[in-house]
Amino acid sequence: MEIFQVFQITPDVVEALERLIPQLTKNHPPPTDAELKSLVTSDSSVLLVARVSDHSNPIVGILTLVVYRVPTGVRARIEDVVVEQTMRGKGIGELLMKRALEMAKAAGADGVALTSNPRREAANRLYRRLGFKRWETNLYFYEF
Repeated sequence: MEIFQVFQITPDVVEALERLIPQLTKNHPPPTDAELKSLVTSDSSVLLVARVSDHSNPIVGILTLVVYRVPTGVRARIEDVVVEQTMRGKGIGELLMKRALEMAKAAGADGVALTSNPRREAANRLYRRLGFKRWETNLYFYEF
């Protein structure tokens, strides 16, 4: 398995997001070309993808790492982790997560936050196994 950062938009990246985002959520469509370009050229976001080492195979997993500075330090979040349904349980999510954790640490973050729907039981088990602790905090969201 190969994990790499996307620096340019290619047809296989577009195809992967069109295929994988609906497996993650029905509430948001895959990004447009302009949104995807904004994502991969941003200084604060990293799009990681997982592919079987043979490049003729499709991308089978994605993860977004967001690293940003606030007055009290460098913060990092992991967002939009999804592995192709037929490839789950093979350690792909773990490889994506470990690479993101390495990158966040190298960027100076003191930890990494994420949220996960309780119904995503396998994902929640993975996060706990990797050492994530559940925070007792109030999460607020202002919707536009």
